[in-house]
Amino acid sequence: MRRRKLYQPARSPRRWGRALAVGATALLGGGVLALGVPGELMGSAPRSQDWSTPNAQVRIVDGDTLRLGDRMLRLYGVEAPERGQFCTDPQGRLYDCGTAAAAELARLVGERHVDCRVAGRDRFGRALGACRAGEIDLNASMVSIGWALADAGAVPALGPHEAAARQAQRGLWAGGFEPPAHWRRGY
Repeated sequence: MRRRKLYQPARSPRRWGRALAVGATALLGGGVLALGVPGELMGSAPRSQDWSTPNAQVRIVDGDTLRLGDRMLRLYGVEAPERGQFCTDPQGRLYDCGTAAAAELARLVGERHVDCRVAGRDRFGRALGACRAGEIDLNASMVSIGWALADAGAVPALGPHEAAARQAQRGLWAGGFEPPAHWRRGY
């Protein structure tokens, strides 16, 4: 009876020429693809994009978020109260300041065409950008009229707008409020 071999050592490579030809072809093909194909086709998105939306397709989600057609965009460097967040007015009465901030953003947009420069995404996948409704800078205006806080770390230019709104006691600064980030942590 013949014994069957359970283990056979690997064959020694005899044809290095074929392996070298296949490797060289793969390397050459990869080089051609890297040089001949634009970067956007290889999975890397452009650093910034311009979005333009007619007024009929603009929806206000809250004081710092817009729906532009089928795309969501959050105003970069701006933090407005959430709908359902309550603040106090100068007389100490409670009101839904999130809804008031959304109403102010809707007033700023009005019947204007909205143009945005998108420069990234937030942790929820929404685009982050700076927007204009006609000649109105929505990011700076929401901070200037006091219905949004500035993220001066992200956009230092918004810091003076917030300081002016605070000094003049406009919008949220007229009464009492909890910063939106603190309010969200409570839920």
